[in-house]
Amino acid sequence: MRTIASSWRILLWGMLAVFALSAQDWIAGLESGDENERVKAVRAMAKSPDGFRYLDKLAPLLSDDSEEVRAAAVIALMKMRSLEAQPLLIEAAADTSPNVQALAVDGLVSLYVPDYVRLGRLSALRSFASSLKSRFSKPSPLVVSAYVDVNPAALVAIANVLVQGSSNEAKANAARALGVLRGTDHVDALLEGARSRDSATIIESVLAIKKIQAISAGPDIVFLLRDPVQEVQEAAILTVGQLRTPEAVPQLVQICEGSAKGRIRAHALTALAKIPDNGQRRLFTSFLSHKDKLLRAAAAEGLGRVGDPADKRVVDHQFSIERAEGVRLSLAFAGVLLGNPLRLAYLIEGLNSTTRRLEARPFLVELARDPEVLSKLYIPLTTGSVPQRRHLAFVLSQSGTQQSIPHLEDLTRDAVPEVSAAAVEALRVLRAGRM
Repeated sequence: MRTIASSWRILLWGMLAVFALSAQDWIAGLESGDENERVKAVRAMAKSPDGFRYLDKLAPLLSDDSEEVRAAAVIALMKMRSLEAQPLLIEAAADTSPNVQALAVDGLVSLYVPDYVRLGRLSALRSFASSLKSRFSKPSPLVVSAYVDVNPAALVAIANVLVQGSSNEAKANAARALGVLRGTDHVDALLEGARSRDSATIIESVLAIKKIQAISAGPDIVFLLRDPVQEVQEAAILTVGQLRTPEAVPQLVQICEGSAKGRIRAHALTALAKIPDNGQRRLFTSFLSHKDKLLRAAAAEGLGRVGDPADKRVVDHQFSIERAEGVRLSLAFAGVLLGNPLRLAYLIEGLNSTTRRLEARPFLVELARDPEVLSKLYIPLTTGSVPQRRHLAFVLSQSGTQQSIPHLEDLTRDAVPEVSAAAVEALRVLRAGRM
């Protein structure tokens, strides 16, 4: 036994010696006069299990003459996933290179949203620059939970990139980051981005305003409803609807009545449906039996929110003859708002559908703001299917009250791990929102 123990001790010391030698090698390489050697040393440091202990060695490389070296240093900081790297990433966000700026912004976001960056794909600066240009083809659904405290200095650094960034891609990337990190104190920077001449920067800024629910910014982006670029116009429509901007009503009506693009008309009608006291009951009624199912769905939502009891019969009739599942969900939502409680069960059942649950869930979030509806969700919260229990936990996280907390606490003991995890997350969000 002593011989075996001695052998393991010798092997352990040998491994430590190799690591120590390796660390000595890359530490020396960081100070090499050769650019390629410095890049190699930084990459070796990022792979080292104790590389995070030498963060101070990376600091001088953030002001290196070589853009490739500075980028490698930022990537190394990102791969360490340590909050201790945050001050250096904040410093790197002020780099003169747009690619280094964008890398630093990604690094700051990834400290709070670990899956934001696919670290395995980060290597050469050239490949990152290429991927950055294609990033904005679709919006990011990510946003940090309400209980996450983001360092204000990190948000300031990101906002500075949006306003003063060295390229349109870096600015658009910063705008997206502010939305993901809920940069509620930087609406002015986002509004400046919304006035950019670059479509990607405008879109990312407007969608970030939507994510952080900056209601005061709504009137300042109404002008974008006339933008000739369809993607910009669409982002503006979605945002003024979500922010319930009354100043947008006249132009949204014009789009509904005059646009030749069905998708844009449907978005505009949906946006109108979300704005209270819009005076468009007749417009919603006219689209309720339209051949376009997106317009029928939007019209149903609008009539439901108008809340005229006289529309209950026609909405119930449309529900009985409608065949498109998405429209039926909208009609069920309207039915509950108009006084038909039986339709609530249909929406809850919609949570079982992998293709429709993310349509049903927002309706339930809105309906649950009514205490009577909220109380009816507690039973399926514990007796429903796994998808129902999991998604109803999310609904309560958004619209629950103090009385919802014991129900979620019970759900944290659910036998299904994904359900109990959803309940834990919902409790954290709900409690953060009530602080």
